Amino acid sequence: MSSAPTPRPSAPRAPRTPPVPAPWTRTRLRTAPGAAAALALLVAVTVCLAAAFPLALDRYADAGLRRAVAQAGPDRTGVMVIAPQPDLALPPGKRAAALRPAALAERYRGTLAAVTPPLAVDRARSTYGVRTTRSVVAPDPWLPRPSGLPAQVVLATPYGLGDHARPRAGRLPRATGPVTAATARVEAAVTEETARALRIGVGAEIHVPGVERPPVTVRVTGILAPREPDGPYWGSQPLLRTPALTPTPGSQGPDDDRYWVGALLLAPEAAPVLLGTAGNPVRYWQLAPADRVLRARALDGLTSAVASLESGPGLRAVRSATDPAADVSTDLDEVFAAYAELRDGIGPLVAVAAAGTGTVAGVVLLMTGGLAADRRRAELALLRARGASLRGLARRLAAETAVVALPAAALGLAGALLALPGGRPGPALAAAAAVTAAACAALPLRAAAAHRTVRAHDPRRDTVAVRPSRRRTVAELALVVLALGAVEGLRRRGAAEGAGDLVSAAPVLVGLVAALVLVRLYPLPLRALARPAGRLRGAVAHLSLARAGRTSASAVLPLLALVTAFTTAAFGGSVLAGVEGTRDRAALLTVGADARVEATGALPSGLPDRMRRAPGVRDLTAVSLAYQSVPQDGAGTLPVAGVDPAAYAALAARTGLGGFPPDDLARDRADGAVLPALASPAVAERFGTARPFALRLEDGSSVTVRVVLVRDRTPAVTGADFLVVDRSALSAEAARPTALLLTGAGIDADALRRAAGGSGAGSRTLSVLLRSQERARYVESPLQTGAERLYAAAVAAGAGYAVVALLLSLLRAAPERAALLARLRTMGLTRAQGRRLLVLESLPPALLAAAGGVLTGWATVRLLAPGIDLTTIALASAASPVGEAELRTDPWSLAVPTAAVLAVAVGAAAVQAWWSGRRGSVRELRAGDAR
Repeated sequence: MSSAPTPRPSAPRAPRTPPVPAPWTRTRLRTAPGAAAALALLVAVTVCLAAAFPLALDRYADAGLRRAVAQAGPDRTGVMVIAPQPDLALPPGKRAAALRPAALAERYRGTLAAVTPPLAVDRARSTYGVRTTRSVVAPDPWLPRPSGLPAQVVLATPYGLGDHARPRAGRLPRATGPVTAATARVEAAVTEETARALRIGVGAEIHVPGVERPPVTVRVTGILAPREPDGPYWGSQPLLRTPALTPTPGSQGPDDDRYWVGALLLAPEAAPVLLGTAGNPVRYWQLAPADRVLRARALDGLTSAVASLESGPGLRAVRSATDPAADVSTDLDEVFAAYAELRDGIGPLVAVAAAGTGTVAGVVLLMTGGLAADRRRAELALLRARGASLRGLARRLAAETAVVALPAAALGLAGALLALPGGRPGPALAAAAAVTAAACAALPLRAAAAHRTVRAHDPRRDTVAVRPSRRRTVAELALVVLALGAVEGLRRRGAAEGAGDLVSAAPVLVGLVAALVLVRLYPLPLRALARPAGRLRGAVAHLSLARAGRTSASAVLPLLALVTAFTTAAFGGSVLAGVEGTRDRAALLTVGADARVEATGALPSGLPDRMRRAPGVRDLTAVSLAYQSVPQDGAGTLPVAGVDPAAYAALAARTGLGGFPPDDLARDRADGAVLPALASPAVAERFGTARPFALRLEDGSSVTVRVVLVRDRTPAVTGADFLVVDRSALSAEAARPTALLLTGAGIDADALRRAAGGSGAGSRTLSVLLRSQERARYVESPLQTGAERLYAAAVAAGAGYAVVALLLSLLRAAPERAALLARLRTMGLTRAQGRRLLVLESLPPALLAAAGGVLTGWATVRLLAPGIDLTTIALASAASPVGEAELRTDPWSLAVPTAAVLAVAVGAAAVQAWWSGRRGSVRELRAGDAR
């Protein structure tokens, strides 16, 4: 019997292995490490610059606010709370208790609680106490009496005196036992300045008259040296530190009508004794703002906090904590308002620079993505032909770029935060994120746009043959409308009033419109030159023009970057040059020359010779000034300058301040006793030019003058009213020089002061003023210097990105040019002809960018000049003797970028031709075939 066949066991099925994903990103980075490193460097630098801009702006703004508060002085920035003395109807014990340190300290804590953030109080430099508001006569005969009038004193009991002053002699005052309004003797201290001026020593006794009681004897126990004389503790009430020589009411200011007023500093426990004097004592709480925590970004909150203290909820809280009749006074709100005006005037100009540089940097990032997409066009087209989806391809390219860009961006952001600590990290992070997003999206978007349709080959793209689409035309027209609106808004309202994003981007929009117009006009000269070049004997010129008209897709972004950089450089250079010129002009108008030495009376006879020998002095002009000359109509006074016509005319011509022919002012041209005079327009309009009029000079002599010359400015006198006459026609007393106007390079201020001090001036008051020092006085805020540095950095960064854009455009065509040269050399093209071919091919776009950039920059400055006032950034809060500082074209800002672009374009083409010649034709042809 046969058995059933045993079934054969089936072979085990092999497990399915999951598909291994292709290491796309790693492969691409290994294939092109140079491109990845270049992208990382570009992203890191761009992120660092973008993040550093808001950080630096915050630092400069905060430093400017602190400088503004410091320059205003503690007497203006301190918050002073004043409460009257306790009600007279209260019992004497309660009145005295209200002035004791414990009661004042309790109210001090309530006053601090009324101050709301962001305003903060520096408690270490704040104080409180009691002081008399009226000075009382000290009848002691040993006190100095400059005009026979007795000295007067104020009494004060500032808290914390020992923490803010150290005894130079003696000790701090103390209160022995409970002090009341009837106490007969108290102790006090005085500062060194008070002791020196009033001749007070340790142990001196000053008798202060009382009200319905005998005089209070104040014994001086110590002479104090303030630890921080200009700080808030002493500076808020300067009289407590420095005595004042006060004129009597109704006096005209001579020294014989003045008397001394000094302060006696009592112990805080002795405050009740002030109730027994006629000084009308008040309680005060002196709050010093904490300037180290001031932030410009919180300026609105700071202004609101001060307004609340002066007349709002803060004032109610202060009165609730101190006294219903308490009052708060400070000028801190005015300081904040002045700073806000300065910031609002400078901010729009900085925004223009940021917009221009940001646009150029963005274009360079887009060009980087476009260059990578063009370099890999064949690879991406093959992937699309094999079925790769557009979305999947974009995701892979985005991941590949992000692997390089994100670490580089983090490195750039960290560098900016470490280099500029203290600023707000939020805007820096936003700027870094925007740059990183643009860098990561440039390649995927460009590749998706180029490979949206699967093609077997790319069509030929010629600038001279391709016509713009309707969509592009509509977009360009919309951009033109935006640019016109921005320019018109800036011209009508000005940069400070119309500081919106559109107005700040006006130069960028003008440059963008100019670039688009240039791209449309670019084929016209190429077509015009191609025909005559084709009839030439050689083929280099014709071939270079034909090559220059290729690849329209790559022409817009490089041209946009270059023209925008030109516009930003022209505008920024004009702003910086205008600021420098405004300061120089203002200093020159104030001084009248490179240096000025002036006296209250006649100068010593040997002073001019000593000044001529001073280092740096090239020429010297003596002037006799009579500021209080009275014209015949007796209406006010008129400054008159007596000069030597020849020397003064040379000075006026050299300085550009109202030059004139010297013979027109010479005395021998006068008719009889009538002197010819140079006058300001206001004086000429007042007295006319047809009839002479009489003048009585300061020495009592009289002259008759007639206006023959009218000038807006003159070196000797500033202001709208002046007369200049021949000095030889004046009396001997009136003709004596009172001022010297010096010109020269590198004048030494110390040498001038030594010469003036050693000239035997005696009692005369000599002032030495240098043009360079006067110019430095106009730069008083870190916000000014910060804005200038940011502007210079923005212009430099824009120029650097423009060069990168130009190199990228040349790099994009480099492989094709190298292969072309190799093919042409096999046909007999020499190296010199190849070099000329590449140079001539690169010249048309470079010339287009240079010429278009120069015209655009010049036009932008001319268009926007009516809306730009440089007075704020140039002179800050100083009075402007030049009026409104207008924006003018700076030739160097146009010439230097033009030369740089042409040099880079020609140099890069020459270097490529030389390098291609060294590599050999066979290698280049193989490289070209591989591509």
